[in-house]
Amino acid sequence: MEYRQITDDYSVSGQITPEEVAAIKAAGFKSVICNRPDDEQPGQPSADSVKAAVEAAGLAFRYIPVISGAMTGDNVADMADALDEMDGPVFAYCRSGTRCTNLYMAIQQSKG
Repeated sequence: MEYRQITDDYSVSGQITPEEVAAIKAAGFKSVICNRPDDEQPGQPSADSVKAAVEAAGLAFRYIPVISGAMTGDNVADMADALDEMDGPVFAYCRSGTRCTNLYMAIQQSKG
């Protein structure tokens, strides 16, 4: 599993599997955010299956699905709330990590 560190408290990756959660925990992450809608691609693990593995590992999970190319103000607000409320460092994933990165950048821009 590869991920990109955006800040000390926020990293992003492409789709993860429930089996990769142990490595995420071992890397020191405290929270996981899924920005990928279920059923975007055949065979992808569901958010619920990842959530079950994340919570079984003692980490926090949040599901904030963002349609590719159609990020909304509500998506940005929900993500900002999650980052404020969840313990870091936070690991966020989508198909490639781009939506997670774009959400983070939009949050930073909205803060001025």
